[in-house]
Amino acid sequence: MRIFVSIFALLLFFGTNAQTHVFKPLPYAYDALEPYIDAKTMEIHYSKHHRGYYDKFMAAIKGNSTLESLSMPEIMARMSEFPVAVRNNGGGFWNHEFFWESMTPGGSTIPEGAFKSRINTQFGSMEKFLEEFKNAGLSVFGSGWVWLIQEKGALKIVTTPNQDNPLMNVPEGTVNPLLALDVWEHAYYLKHQNKRAAYIDDFFNVIDWIAVSRRFNEKL
Repeated sequence: MRIFVSIFALLLFFGTNAQTHVFKPLPYAYDALEPYIDAKTMEIHYSKHHRGYYDKFMAAIKGNSTLESLSMPEIMARMSEFPVAVRNNGGGFWNHEFFWESMTPGGSTIPEGAFKSRINTQFGSMEKFLEEFKNAGLSVFGSGWVWLIQEKGALKIVTTPNQDNPLMNVPEGTVNPLLALDVWEHAYYLKHQNKRAAYIDDFFNVIDWIAVSRRFNEKL
């Protein structure tokens, strides 16, 4: 009985004190997206840039019980209430995690179903969608992101500067991000140098369309 009570007490303690914001492992090896995204870029991008945003975000929210307990989508929805360090580093932390989970080694074929049908209906074809997405990426001045989002039942390609994202300062659940592309130079400069267009073309070869379609279907 004492052993059972002790185990229960430990579970209760760790369960109520579990850290809300966790730096997740990269979902594949650094070289898994070769030859499209090189291993060295992935290593620096994940272990230095992404980790840096996470560490600075955790430092920015330390001691703030509200921020320490809110989920990232909840924080994004209320971002205007918080210091700029939370916006920049919280965005960098969340955006990168979403970016990693938008890719898979070798890419995947877009599944048949509602999402593929919507792409064809709204953009005319997958090829036309990719062309619009690429043009949006090339239009970002300086550093930022390209997103495919679902909003009010429609698909939209949008861009955000710096480490902003489409969830910031909109009611939670209003926008459903489906796909993200990091167009900061640190995401591609080692391999592609200043050739952002070539980087975007290579990104298209590693998109996890199964994950993108799943995100879409979850909000139907």
